[in-house]
Amino acid sequence: MKGCRPLTDEEVALVGKSFGGRYAARDRALFLLGVKSGFRISELLSLPVGDVCQAGRLGDRVTVRRRHMKQRREGRTVLLHPEARTALAAWLQQLAAAGSLLPSVYVFQSRKGLNRPISRIHAWRILQEVYAANELTGTLGTHSLRKTFATRIYDRLGHDLVKTQRALGHRNINSTVHYLSFREEDIDAAILAL
Repeated sequence: MKGCRPLTDEEVALVGKSFGGRYAARDRALFLLGVKSGFRISELLSLPVGDVCQAGRLGDRVTVRRRHMKQRREGRTVLLHPEARTALAAWLQQLAAAGSLLPSVYVFQSRKGLNRPISRIHAWRILQEVYAANELTGTLGTHSLRKTFATRIYDRLGHDLVKTQRALGHRNINSTVHYLSFREEDIDAAILAL
């Protein structure tokens, strides 16, 4: 968990507007769903259309099934944030126009092979390109999306570790503490205030 840093609110806004090219809608949806849901990249990439759409409509919640979760103990359902919903709807509209909106089709499709999601490495490359294009510094990667969610939810919940643990889907509170151990800016501010 050490290594990647979370993005600031300003960086999230900047990156969210920076995707381009043929797969801009897909990449933006992946980024915003990651930042707004806290799912791991492998969990996001495992999503079939049927898990985000019911009866052809985008659902209010996104569910990652148990078999795709880190320890495969239980699935996790998260409320779909309005920004992530808008981005996801735009991407699903493109899939529908291409005739690929079947329940079994992966949401974040690769162009390689039949019905395969993009790889974690490809997702990392997509994000690295947009981070570099925006001249963002520090160690950033796919896990930065989850860490950004962790930071934001921890702040919004009034620094309540138990609620943050639940939001992240951690079984052990120590895992949640490790996620929040990257808050170096708090330590820096305390040192400067001496």
